[in-house]
This record gives sequence, structure tokens and C-alpha cells, in this order.
Amino acid sequence: MTQATALRVQAFTTGDVAAQCSATPGWVQQYQQMSPGHFAGQIRYLDLQGVEVYEECMNTRVEQHFNAPPGSLAFCFDGSDNALYLLNGESHNTWITPENYREVAVVFGPQFVQRHGLDVAKLEGLFMAPLTCQQNALFSRWLSGTLTRLSAVIDPISRDALTQQLLDDCLFILDNACVCLDRSSLQRRSEERLLMARIGEWAADAPDETVNLLELAQIAGVPLRQLQQGFKTYTGMSPAQWLRLRRLNGARRELLNSADTTVAEVAMNWSFWHLGRFSNSYRALFKEFPSETLKRHG
Repeated sequence: MTQATALRVQAFTTGDVAAQCSATPGWVQQYQQMSPGHFAGQIRYLDLQGVEVYEECMNTRVEQHFNAPPGSLAFCFDGSDNALYLLNGESHNTWITPENYREVAVVFGPQFVQRHGLDVAKLEGLFMAPLTCQQNALFSRWLSGTLTRLSAVIDPISRDALTQQLLDDCLFILDNACVCLDRSSLQRRSEERLLMARIGEWAADAPDETVNLLELAQIAGVPLRQLQQGFKTYTGMSPAQWLRLRRLNGARRELLNSADTTVAEVAMNWSFWHLGRFSNSYRALFKEFPSETLKRHG
């Protein structure tokens, strides 16, 4: 058995969604800021050699398009609804976090999954479904507290013992959550998720494209009314609002990454034809004018 050693927790604080997105190794992710404010995020990360524990906090609403590392099995505990979301490397999803969001996750890597005989195929139908049980909130608090204790390096612990406890607890919670599963709610959620997944795949493949509502409905493969209803249920906003916020995020990325440009050029690239309205909308979302972003990062 591995000797008891001090386990190192890495912590990152970020001031932009792009930095937050890149702070979790192995994940394929794209983030967009979707509510007003100076973005502030934090990632805490513990590597147990084959098993990772993450805690992510963000103050603004953020749209996430992501999938877990290939071959992995991830148990993600959402602090906003106390639900467990199960992911594997094929789980592609788009969703929008609430403000002041916190998530704790345990990710079992591909070699660990194979070595322990975890049959991922048997979990089909459970991926990305909100799985609830009484133990979710308690385990999430314990995980966060464990990261805090290990950050202080008070007492060395066995890496193997902690890894085994994480596996046992996650499988126990999954068993209990499956007993409580609401199949009808799961079906409705699955339909909404598939709609958003199609849109998310398009957004990942063409991050710099702009479209209108009818084009977006065609991408999703649904009538406009169904698109509007699915968006409202799944994201809490209309497709038009989502498109506008996405264009503002695209403009911000361009301002951050292009030194040889102007605010007017960037605005027109993202279909903002009235420069004053663009500046006001930009400032309302990011709490600074686009000229300030360009000056500070250009």
C-alpha cells in the first residue's frame, strides 16, 4: 500500500471565463459569460494518480460546452440543485450555470476504470441526468472540506485509502440515486439536453459564426416554437438573448486576442451595427467598455 504522504491541492483563481475554462486539465470545454459582472472563478484540484477531485466556483452565469476526458467516468455534484451528474468521455453537453455556482467532481481516469472493472456500458441512459438522493449534499460538503484540510497539509493520509473511499462512496450514492430516479422527468430532460447538445456541437465547431433564430432552429432540427420552449426550460433565457450574449462573448475574445484592431471593427465582425449600443451592452455584461478591454489586453 502507498505510504501516507502529504497530498498537494492546487488552487487557481481566475478573472476571465477563458482562464477558468483552461484550468481543468484533460477536459474539452468552451465557456461563455452569460450574466453581468466582473468574472471571478476558482478551481481546486487534487491529483490522486488516476483519480482527480475538482471543486469549481464561478460568480456569474456561464454557458458550458464540455465533455470529460476520454475513457473516464466523472461524478459531478452540482451545488445549485444538489444533483449528481454522471459523465463519460462521450458525454457532450451544453448548459448554463446559475450565478455563484459551485460544483465538486470526482473523475476516475481510464486506467482506473478498466482496472476496477467499472462497466460504463451499463450506465447508458444515466449520463447527464439529474440524479438526486439524500447523500449528495453531505458528500459534496465532505469533498470540499477534504480539499480544504489537505490544502492545510495538517496530517498525511494514504492516497490508496482516500481513492478507495471515493470509489465506494460514489458507487453507493449512484445506487441510491437510481432508486429515486423519476423516469418521466428524465425523459423530458433528455429531450431538452439533446436539443441543446446539437446547438452546442455547432457552437464548438463554429465558435465565430453568427446566426439568426431561424438558422438556429434549423441547426437544432426543431420548429422555432419548440426551440424557444426548450431554451426557456433548459437555460432560463430566450434563443435571441442567448445569441446576443454569445456574440458579446465572441467580441470580447477578439478584443482580448487581437492587438491590431479597433472597437468598431470588432463590433461589425459580430453584427453590432450601432457602436454606442454595442459599447453599452458590452459594459452592462462585462463591467468595462470594449475600449478598456482592448487597451488592457491588446
